[in-house]
Amino acid sequence: MVEKIITLENMSLVDFLGPDNQNIRQLAAAFPGSKIISRGNEIKIQGQTEVIARINDLLSSLIEHYHQYGQITDKTVNQYLSATSEEAEGRVLAASPDVLLFGAKGGVIKAKTPNQQRLVDTVMSHDLTFTLGPAGTGKTYISVALAVRALKNKEVKKIIISRPVVEAGESLGFLPGDMKEKVDPYLRPIYDALEDMIPAEKLKFYQENKIIEIAPLAYMRGRTLNNAFVLLDEAQNTTPSQLKMFLTRMGPTARVMVNGDRSQIDLPTRQKSGLMQALDILKNVPGIGYVEMTSEDVVRHRLVKEIVEAYDKYDNDEMVRQAQQSGANGLRRDERHERRLLELQQQQAELPVSTDLPVNHEQPL
Repeated sequence: MVEKIITLENMSLVDFLGPDNQNIRQLAAAFPGSKIISRGNEIKIQGQTEVIARINDLLSSLIEHYHQYGQITDKTVNQYLSATSEEAEGRVLAASPDVLLFGAKGGVIKAKTPNQQRLVDTVMSHDLTFTLGPAGTGKTYISVALAVRALKNKEVKKIIISRPVVEAGESLGFLPGDMKEKVDPYLRPIYDALEDMIPAEKLKFYQENKIIEIAPLAYMRGRTLNNAFVLLDEAQNTTPSQLKMFLTRMGPTARVMVNGDRSQIDLPTRQKSGLMQALDILKNVPGIGYVEMTSEDVVRHRLVKEIVEAYDKYDNDEMVRQAQQSGANGLRRDERHERRLLELQQQQAELPVSTDLPVNHEQPL
């Protein structure tokens, strides 16, 4: 037997479980070969893998219902039990306008800052959105949440998430394992976000059936990405040709997001970032959304915000210093040029002037 624990957060247990846990007992009665035990704010499920996946989906739907309506009754449980899996999967997840979806453990996932909410609104109204911002501002997490919501609401048929694989001091060829094992560490933040939002069994099903694809950017070449929610993360590390290739994969019914951080470009020196170039080239193209995050949107540890601001100040001071140094160097070059011209003029003035005509040796005597 397999065991799974679901944690109930931000809810009244009496309103969700019902008097004397009647809602959970009703759910357990529908699956006699399994055990559903409620202890405190945790629900423990024991049974076969397929049954646990079904019970987990039902509990997720009931949690969504609770956040929308504030209560679960025996009639509610009956309705979800009698609904087919396809009907349950097709329910609209928005419990309120600001809720994106409910996580695998029942937690509410939503925008936490004004710019995160602006990102949500922009993605909803544009087929292509560029998002820039420093580390910790929730670019990846909110983007993955939007993709999962679109999939569960049947707005798209699949999710495709990609990142460029940039070698930072160590060649991929020397890393152990096959290609998947080599590139998976680069894609780990994507897996972490998905595991927060989709139960493990369901996520495995999605990946095995290519409903959710996570792949390096190089795997996108030659494809047409249609009827899909497509996310390119860490786009500051793409080359101009890579980003152009990615953007031209966009099918007529695709929704595309491109995320990046201009302060963390890991490309080789002298290599221009495809994201920075694209922002210049596409700035006047209508129908493209742009969202800029700042240190005020950092939702990690409080020190992350301080770190980002410190680095921004250092970068600004360094740019001013280099500009001043460049100006001083230019002034010195101009002074040296003027002195050289003066020296040449003086040298020319000191040369003797000859008034003798040249002899033409070919003239007849």
